[in-house]
Amino acid sequence: MRNKKSAHQRQSIAQEAARIIATESQRNYGSAKRKAAERLGMKCTRQQLPSNIEIEHELRAYQRLYGGDDHNQTQHKLRSSALDAMSFFSAFKPKLVGPVLEGTADRHSRITLHLFSDDPDEIPRYLYDKNIAFEQESRRIRWHDNGFRTLEILCVEQAGQVIELCLFTTLDQRQAPPSPVDGRPQRRATPTEVEYLLREPQIDDQPRWSIA
Repeated sequence: MRNKKSAHQRQSIAQEAARIIATESQRNYGSAKRKAAERLGMKCTRQQLPSNIEIEHELRAYQRLYGGDDHNQTQHKLRSSALDAMSFFSAFKPKLVGPVLEGTADRHSRITLHLFSDDPDEIPRYLYDKNIAFEQESRRIRWHDNGFRTLEILCVEQAGQVIELCLFTTLDQRQAPPSPVDGRPQRRATPTEVEYLLREPQIDDQPRWSIA
């Protein structure tokens, strides 16, 4: 009985966290699940909270149920914009990652690209030369050895859409960083694979390419 109650509690929090992510522009799963537990009046330890995988499962279910054509149109628009950006940054072997690739993005989501260069100043110089304004950010991410790496990010805005450019060395093309959802290497898509997704979307909207 206790296990059944605990499972129901986890599912309730996961569903509310998914609703928060889908409707309140919250992209941090940890913050969403804590906010969900608070709203539901549930006091939980970290171990009692649902996993990020559980939340993403409920997010997909919520978007299928309530998103409809609007959600599909948003995905298509974001992926089309991503493909345009990938063409612009083609010299840096761009890969699309994150919610826009996974099909869980909303109109507030950033387009996230991984770019590769062994010169840390090459991509900023490229933007300067093209007279494109950008902002610099950094993000601490967990790596495969359970340590952390600081990821340098350049953010540009085109037609109201924020594109974040995550800078990696060419060696990092071999292995994608861990996904914040399940800890496995992130799925990354080439321009050709994004074109395929735009042309022939999967029924479950799950990309089928490699994680390299």
